[in-house]
Amino acid sequence: MSPAKAAGDEPAVPHPRATFAFFGHAQAEQKLLADYKSGRIAHAWLIGGPPGIGKATLAYRMARFALAHPDPAAAIVQKATSLAVAPESPAARCVMSRAHPDLLVLERTESDSGTLRSVITVDEVRRTVGFFGSTAGEGGWRVCIVDAADELKYPEGPNALLKVLEEPPPRALFLVVSHAPGRLLPTIRSRCRRLMLRPLDEVDVVSAAVAALGEGADAAALSQVAPAADGSVARAIALAGGPQLALRDKVIDLLDRLPATDPRALHSLGDSLERGGDDLYAIFIETARNWLSARLDHTGDARRLARTAEAWERLNVAARDAEIYNLERKPLVFNVFSLLAEAARG
Repeated sequence: MSPAKAAGDEPAVPHPRATFAFFGHAQAEQKLLADYKSGRIAHAWLIGGPPGIGKATLAYRMARFALAHPDPAAAIVQKATSLAVAPESPAARCVMSRAHPDLLVLERTESDSGTLRSVITVDEVRRTVGFFGSTAGEGGWRVCIVDAADELKYPEGPNALLKVLEEPPPRALFLVVSHAPGRLLPTIRSRCRRLMLRPLDEVDVVSAAVAALGEGADAAALSQVAPAADGSVARAIALAGGPQLALRDKVIDLLDRLPATDPRALHSLGDSLERGGDDLYAIFIETARNWLSARLDHTGDARRLARTAEAWERLNVAARDAEIYNLERKPLVFNVFSLLAEAARG
């Protein structure tokens, strides 16, 4: 689950590197643990599924376990029933402080101006060359988490990642997080063992959100919005704020009408985004992406798939430009619904 920024007096959500509670993906966790115990774990795993359901949390959980217990044959590993590592362990503390020498995380970084880049740059990916060229401490593992592969600058980023995936050094472990694995290069997918996570059920959504928020959690509010969270902890936390839920419902209503569009309703939606700030804007973009993602996952028609994939790319470009250049939100609303209407006609 990607970290959420605190808004006003709302508590901040801990980053996956500092998240130790884990809910709803026991089967996936047991698959990783069993393969690790066997001593023949695949060098690269593609952890896929919708945003906010715990993919990055699982990746960090696996990374901590391998770094804390580098010998799969050790008794403590063979007796383990989960990938849990105590927060006070040296490996966990180093991961939380981003100081572990044997863990490399590829993620979006801040630019010279202090703003978060919209993509993972190719220079970030090329750090893998030096990282895997050195020897891991105490003969252990060198682990690379990609969070998320969908944000790699195309095409340089995926191609640079592919090079190191093709010739992995010994005792290397790649944990590649993706919100839409079907959109990644086929060559990247073919070099990873796929581990698909499903949206959490409502009980797990609430439990995970309460654990993430700690003392600031409002369990009653989270239970109320859980049915609308589509299995995403991050979305439940965002929706629990109130205005986010109302805006999401408005966007879904308009999406359900596609390919027809209502200019008056789009004007109203645009006004809401102009007044609502970054939180409402993020809900709008995420809801639109989820609508497209569902079409990517459930279409068997090649032409429709191509149109939907093109709409996904255009949506991301439009959202990225709006963030980079601080563009007005209302024109973006009309632009997004225009391209979604095209996809719906496909």
